[in-house]
Amino acid sequence: MAEFSDEAEVTRMAKRDARVELLARRRSLSGPTRAVAAGRVQAELVTLVRRLRPRRMTAYVPVGSEPGGADLPEVLRAALPADAELLLPVLLEDLDLDWAAYTAPGALIAAGRGIREPTGARLGVAAVAEADLVLVPALAVDRLGRRLGRGGGSYDQALARVPETTLTVVPLHDGELVEALPAEPHDRRVRAVVTPADGVRTLDADPGAPHDVAPHTSAGRTRGE
Repeated sequence: MAEFSDEAEVTRMAKRDARVELLARRRSLSGPTRAVAAGRVQAELVTLVRRLRPRRMTAYVPVGSEPGGADLPEVLRAALPADAELLLPVLLEDLDLDWAAYTAPGALIAAGRGIREPTGARLGVAAVAEADLVLVPALAVDRLGRRLGRGGGSYDQALARVPETTLTVVPLHDGELVEALPAEPHDRRVRAVVTPADGVRTLDADPGAPHDVAPHTSAGRTRGE
């Protein structure tokens, strides 16, 4: 039993060290670099949303150095069909996530941990299970879809409710799709990432074979050509 406990502690320490390094790298990005990256990530996600036309999707409001820009919800809402829902998370006291509809920038309030939340009616923690497209924050993702979050476990709880067939996408900065990350049994995998340079890429069980969700990039060329 001690062996397993020691192994788990090594994994937790490896995660902690990786978080420190990744956060420092993000914070070192200049304002103009972040702005360009946000624009590219937004353009890729808009293309994806317009192609998939989800009836319900979830997103979040990026803060600080998170990729995507603070106006990401408004950009996504404009790309959705008129009768579609965009849900944003509401952090609960136990760090689980409730959900509420995003309606406008003015309908957001400051909440715990520096995040901004919608003020509308809460739909319950299970609302994410009915989404056709789920955006997930992370500091990094590896080729097997394992993500490294900030350590609160909120999205691991939320992703546990999401069907395996639902497309889950993580916006990243360039260099944050890595070969391998430390992982624990409760960690939930994601199916795709979007980066400024490479656009949307789905992730296979084969770590050497990421491929596109959509057949073309926003620039109009087929990935891998």
